[in-house]
Amino acid sequence: MSNKVLSVYAFSKRYGDRLAVDNISFDIEYGEVVGLLGPNGAGKTTTINMILGVLEPSSGSVTIAGKDVATQRAAALAVTNFSASYAPLPGNLSVEQNLRFFGLIYDVKNLSATIQHLLKRFDLLPFRKTKVGVLSSGEQVRVSLAKAMLNRPRLLLLDEPTASLDPNVANQVRTMICDFAKQEAVGVLWTSHNMFEVEKVCDRVLFLSHGKILLTGNPKTLPREHGEQTLEDLFITLAREPLAQTAE
Repeated sequence: MSNKVLSVYAFSKRYGDRLAVDNISFDIEYGEVVGLLGPNGAGKTTTINMILGVLEPSSGSVTIAGKDVATQRAAALAVTNFSASYAPLPGNLSVEQNLRFFGLIYDVKNLSATIQHLLKRFDLLPFRKTKVGVLSSGEQVRVSLAKAMLNRPRLLLLDEPTASLDPNVANQVRTMICDFAKQEAVGVLWTSHNMFEVEKVCDRVLFLSHGKILLTGNPKTLPREHGEQTLEDLFITLAREPLAQTAE
């Protein structure tokens, strides 16, 4: 069995004359948390949407747990899940109703027991009958993460999962995700503009700019390898001077 839960090969996405994602390739191992970094418009969300099969790549391929998304989409997505701050759950449904609804979509076995387990794991038992729309932003993120773990995914895609959360809640959410990834051997692709967060949670990072991967490596050592003091300094340098960095 391969140790790669996600393999992206020669991914490109073209909109007319504009190349939003330009021939990128990367892998994620089971249990590995990989940060996908870059300024707005770099191609991060487009990449995630192509992995999910929401967008069709102009060229290239992606496999999830050995399943080709183009030819085995249902099987690949059955072991994948997603959470993003800009994709809220139905606010007129309670926490429990949301989890049951998505659990039925994913055909989760022993659904009631799974929901109970996730309510406990994410400290959501007091809110099980509460409509999601009236919860705080931190509580809504926890519900979204519980939803994302209903099907015990092998691959978890997180697009700015802690955006707009206060530092204490964000830290709790990061801990929950990292514990889940390591305990369940789940590969995680995580986008964030918070470099402190990235350095704390990610085993490896990919820097994306103008649709290209410019750098990849350990977020704790990568800045010094390229003459910068911090990951944020490196991010700013790459955002301002991507061509100079690529040429090195």
